[in-house]
Amino acid sequence: MYAVDAARALLTEARSVNERRLLVLTGERERCYDAVRAVLDAVPVAVTDTALVSERDLLSCQQVPPNRASTLLGTTQSCVVYDAHDTLRPNALGQVVGAVDGGGLLVLLAPSLSDWPDLPDDFDAGLAVPPFGVEDVGGRFRRRFVETLRAHPGVGIVDVDDDAVRDEGLTHPAPRVAREEGLAFPTDHAFPRAAYEACLTTDQVEAVHDFEFLRRDDGTATPRALVLEADRGRGKSSAAGLAAGAFAADGQDVLVTAPQYRSAAEAFERARELLATLGVAGDHPDEETDLVSTTGGSVRFEPPREAAATAGDPDVLVVDEAAALSVRLLDATLDADRVAYASTVHGYEGAGRGFSVRFRDHLDESDHDVRETRLAEPIRYAGGDPVEVWSFHALGLDANPPVPELVAEATTDSVSYERLTPDDLLADPTLLRETFGLLVLAHYQTQPDDLARLLDAPNLTVRALSHGGHVVSVALLAREGDLSDGTAAELYEGGRIRGNMIPDVLVSQVRDEGAAAPVGQRVVRIATHHAARSQGLGSHLLSEVRDEFADEMDWLGVAYGATPDLLRFWRRNDYAVVHYSTTRNDVSGEYSVVMLDPCSPAGEALADRHGDWFARRVGGQLTDSLADADPDEIRAALTACDGDVSLSLDEHEWRMVAGAAYGTGLFDVDPTPFRDLLTKHLVDPDHDVSLTAREERLLVERVLQGRPWPAVAEDCSFHSAGQCMRALGDAFVPLVDAYGGDVAAEERERHG
Repeated sequence: MYAVDAARALLTEARSVNERRLLVLTGERERCYDAVRAVLDAVPVAVTDTALVSERDLLSCQQVPPNRASTLLGTTQSCVVYDAHDTLRPNALGQVVGAVDGGGLLVLLAPSLSDWPDLPDDFDAGLAVPPFGVEDVGGRFRRRFVETLRAHPGVGIVDVDDDAVRDEGLTHPAPRVAREEGLAFPTDHAFPRAAYEACLTTDQVEAVHDFEFLRRDDGTATPRALVLEADRGRGKSSAAGLAAGAFAADGQDVLVTAPQYRSAAEAFERARELLATLGVAGDHPDEETDLVSTTGGSVRFEPPREAAATAGDPDVLVVDEAAALSVRLLDATLDADRVAYASTVHGYEGAGRGFSVRFRDHLDESDHDVRETRLAEPIRYAGGDPVEVWSFHALGLDANPPVPELVAEATTDSVSYERLTPDDLLADPTLLRETFGLLVLAHYQTQPDDLARLLDAPNLTVRALSHGGHVVSVALLAREGDLSDGTAAELYEGGRIRGNMIPDVLVSQVRDEGAAAPVGQRVVRIATHHAARSQGLGSHLLSEVRDEFADEMDWLGVAYGATPDLLRFWRRNDYAVVHYSTTRNDVSGEYSVVMLDPCSPAGEALADRHGDWFARRVGGQLTDSLADADPDEIRAALTACDGDVSLSLDEHEWRMVAGAAYGTGLFDVDPTPFRDLLTKHLVDPDHDVSLTAREERLLVERVLQGRPWPAVAEDCSFHSAGQCMRALGDAFVPLVDAYGGDVAAEERERHG
């Protein structure tokens, strides 16, 4: 059987240079399984070192379904078999590649390569969002994927239907010098020698040594930050874990955070081993997520939001997989006196370039002394591994926007508006790389699955601005709405409809069944090259999008994690807030906001009623689910609302508010009229009242969110709660002057 011969040759070559190889067995499923069984029986790979990623348990080894392929990350396998007959999930494949050890074999089972692009699978079914069907989903991602299999070295292809080798996949590499057994350790080091003896590469030794930069006993009081970047498989988390263990052995408290605990599991394992090696491991009821040393130190885990809220408490904060966290959460971690950011540059769960471009500016502007280190040498396999090169290309992990010099001079006058079809992107590799590279920068959790969506999802549209033939700004749009009465009823009664985020929220949460019928375009992502920001390109792109779609859509919309700057940006572009989520996103730590820009009478009716409803209900949310929201965010959100807020205070209520503004009245006696007046001020676009940012923040925190006086006084920099109370009364003076009637005037005259 040629599959066996091909596998033996690939595995022999892989082991000779500590690289990996990919064997593609293509054809009818049962023949593929017969072939892979023969391969596994013939090659020197233990069953315990083999895993099958498939919905079907058809091999005598560990079996993992594709939707749980992430459980293989952090494990080491000599052979992984991925069955793509039912589904090709880009995320899962990327995770699988990361689990194969040097000298190992990745085996891909697939239909006939000539037929595969046109065969819909389970992943396609997930792209067929209503009102589209699976027949509307393209096969471009698989077409491109097959081309990468045929083009890249290190990929052997065997047609099991014909028992024919289509490509032997051998690279015939030159012999390599074996890695030296011993590593050079730093002569001057504060961490225990055992921490360095546990390292596997020179890069890792240097990274652990750089962590000593965060020591507290060197006489330096200035805050410090370490940035550790690497591609996956370089030992970044292990280096962080060894450093954390060294700090804990020295009696220090180390807090580790990551998007999920599994992202930091490797760091905890290395810390645990080091504490045991040093003989200082203590007992703890939760040995997985919390380690203690007999010297009084600890290594403990908290989710990102909790860790950000207490960033100033531990001696050292370690943020693992920092690229997969939002900039807002990362900003909060700057409260830490000693902090390390470990970031994967080309990752399956987030994009390191987004971390580098967006957060690094904030870090550089902070009070922290910053040191950078980079791990380049792979640990599990040799550098230049052909399977890694192939996977980066096939999954878009190597996508990059244009180099800054090509777009730095872009202005609204120099750019052209581009309607980029999926066929355009597939036909032009540079265009695809630049477009997807910008989308990676736009969001901290862009993944390989998103490349397939970009090429194949029937509800998605790409629009861009180009400068000199290069993409400088890009928007990814999703068609939503236009749902049937039956689908609307399903949503209303608790069902979920894929790919219709805004109708889903407005129907299921706000209980507006009529929100399902209007059709709109939701801006899923929008990004402008960092070298051309502050030129108005993002707003220019949104204006072009509106001009194109206004005649055929009822609304344009957006939903995102709210920040004051983003709220102001979307408001400047005529989008208005209609909904605020009542829970924070677990990873980003942000509340989500929905904003609409109506384009038709139906869209205006939708936006008007939801703007009114939001303005009416937000007061109750602010003293409950949104009580901990950023006051500046709330100010920006209410200012960005077009709701009609009626102000109908009776005579007594006006006396309460005017008495606090002009005289000795007290807010605490009856807060309700104060809330109504303040909400009117923030939402009402037609008034001449001007308050300072500090005054509005004070009013939002105390009046709308109900925070206690001492906390408000501290946050707004008042010397005392009493001074804060007086400032609140003063801040209401211009509001009462603007909105109050005869009763308010009487109070003003009475109090002089």
